[in-house]
Amino acid sequence: MEPERTLRTKLHQLECHFTWALRKDDIDLNDVLNRLDEQIKLELQKKERLARTYSALAYIHFLLGSHEEAHNNLMKSMELHIECHRDEFHNALIVTYGNLAWLNYHMKNYTECESYLEKLKRIIETIPKEFSSVPEVLGEKGWTFLKFSHKYYEGAKECFRKALELEPDESEWNAGYAIALYRTEFERSGCTLEDSSTIKQLRRAIDTNPDDDVLKVLLSLRLVVFKRYKEAESLVEKALERSPDHPHVIRYVAKFFRNQGIEDRSIALLKRALEHSPNSCFIHHQLARCYKQKKIQVQLEQSHHAKGSRIQQIHDQCIYHLEMATSLTTSFISAMSELALLYGENRNMPQAEEQFRVTFKTAEVKRDNLHVVNFYFAEFQLYCHKCESLAIKHYMECLKMSPHSYEGKKSAYRLRKIAEKRIERNSQEGEAHGILGFLHKEKGEKHQAIECYEKALSYEDNDEFLSNLSALRMSLQ
Repeated sequence: MEPERTLRTKLHQLECHFTWALRKDDIDLNDVLNRLDEQIKLELQKKERLARTYSALAYIHFLLGSHEEAHNNLMKSMELHIECHRDEFHNALIVTYGNLAWLNYHMKNYTECESYLEKLKRIIETIPKEFSSVPEVLGEKGWTFLKFSHKYYEGAKECFRKALELEPDESEWNAGYAIALYRTEFERSGCTLEDSSTIKQLRRAIDTNPDDDVLKVLLSLRLVVFKRYKEAESLVEKALERSPDHPHVIRYVAKFFRNQGIEDRSIALLKRALEHSPNSCFIHHQLARCYKQKKIQVQLEQSHHAKGSRIQQIHDQCIYHLEMATSLTTSFISAMSELALLYGENRNMPQAEEQFRVTFKTAEVKRDNLHVVNFYFAEFQLYCHKCESLAIKHYMECLKMSPHSYEGKKSAYRLRKIAEKRIERNSQEGEAHGILGFLHKEKGEKHQAIECYEKALSYEDNDEFLSNLSALRMSLQ
């Protein structure tokens, strides 16, 4: 047997889950576990996908400390790959063998570890490239990144792009690349349908995966952005007709109907999906958003007398589904933030403040979605606590952190409205002009920002305005 240090050096050269820098802190292990278990039920007839899913599931079990369960899953992955390709040295086994080598090393089964390293040595002798450039490895890495954390989506996109350079017609890599683009790229103002790389790739992926109804619903959600309602609705209805019980189809179709303002149909679909996947935080979160939208609709439509108890019922449904979502995924920052705000709207201030405290701490530890927490805390301060100064502070923090996100854009809108309202009351209100200066500065409009800060200083002596003004002038020299 080779010395332990030599074995570890060889293991670090492998391409598998153990070497892809998958940080435990980035992953909500129980949520991913639930989703992979669900994926296995969906893919019973698709051996190649099933083999990849078992390999990913094994790594989650390893992180949870269940080494025997991890080993069992890897053996299933290996058996499925061999059954599918009729070859125990096929490229598709590179990741599974790598995982098995690492897992046996951690279990101190060094002889077994060496046997899998030998199998990998046999594979590499048959290919003229490094494992990191093998399409099957790139594809499996891409799917892993998509499934494990939103922090890895950019990495997933790059993996699928490279895999497609090597195998441009491979349906799996086309589907993965389309989903990665859908999750990472959003059409900016002025973008046309023809310019959208996401829509182009979704169409390409559907051509190579004609039976994948999830891709069709994702395409419909993007087509709506360009007001292509007829095509979008046609795709949704066909997907629902062909795959009425597919949980992922149902979820995205429900999202489509919610975006179209058809909340009741969306709620009915999501409740049906919940029967099949009661532990899905995604479904609970989508239901909460449906009820939130429905509450706004009821507030607009019904009389004050009729709507009070009905709104409270809907509000309670929102809270219930958000509490479920956050209990299933304990680091679901956006759901935690929304829940805190709802507690505030319910006039339960101690509970709201405690929820925000926990959410801020979680976001800071995870280094994840801190801008979202700042936005909802600003909303809480503005609408529940009626503390405009704290709201301004946290809207600004949100905007600085993530100017192009939904929350960043909404923060900019709120700040502008606050400033305009103050100036309408008093045209010489220094802080209001300072807020407008900040908004111009964040947009890169330096000359307009200087004008606003100069005006703000003429009305109000403020060190922060002066500092911003000096920095802007220096940047223009």
